Amino acid sequence: MSTFRSIVFASVISGFIVGLIVTVVQQFGTVPLILKAEVFEKAAETHQHDAQATAQPAAAGHDHAAHDHVDHDHDHGAGDHDHGTGAWEPRDGFERNAYTAAANVLTAIGFALLLAGFFAVRSGAIGASVSWHEGLLWGLAGFAVFTLAPGLGLPPELPGVPAAPLLSRQIWWLAAVLATAGGLALIAFGRSVPAAIAGVILLTLPHLIGAPELANIETNVPSSLTHQFVTAVTVTSLVFWTLLGGLTSAVFARFDRGAELRA
Repeated sequence: MSTFRSIVFASVISGFIVGLIVTVVQQFGTVPLILKAEVFEKAAETHQHDAQATAQPAAAGHDHAAHDHVDHDHDHGAGDHDHGTGAWEPRDGFERNAYTAAANVLTAIGFALLLAGFFAVRSGAIGASVSWHEGLLWGLAGFAVFTLAPGLGLPPELPGVPAAPLLSRQIWWLAAVLATAGGLALIAFGRSVPAAIAGVILLTLPHLIGAPELANIETNVPSSLTHQFVTAVTVTSLVFWTLLGGLTSAVFARFDRGAELRA
């Protein structure tokens, strides 16, 4: 039970700290780029709405001239089709930042639980607590599994940039994560040439298959803004995982007194 408490306490403390730090980093990196992209997205939506509004009266006039009887109720309903379909989103400012911070903290705690579980197994196997240096390596492995490998096929997307269907992207993302995790595990712990070869095959397999993508992408979001966003997200994720790996291992070793007894 003491090991379980150590896992929980280390995860909550590390996740809370890292989540808040990443939230601050995002305010200077990804958030300004998202806000810029939303300006382009709303401008495109306004332009599309104006074009539809301009085309609709012309189409209605043409139909009236061609037919003696017009279904006015049908035309009225078509004009109101888009009203009330907007999704809820938090207001800019404190509310939006608070939701972002809460999501980051919860995400960090979840991944810290995963790391702390690995550290508990690892410390039991080696008979000593996991150092923060090794925790840093585990954090880099998490970065490779959850950000770097999936990002090669499905880079982060800004608002207003079309993407392939969500389900197909989720399936490929999960396959890339599992294949990368399995490949790294075979290379790091297989301790044999066949295991290393199998690991390399697993690492490359999702990318040989290819991620789902659209044939044609039409967006008014500048490509330079997209490139900046991909870089910012990658750097932020690297900060997230390195801090989470090192801090979780250090805090877990502090709480896990049983590791010292096994040493």
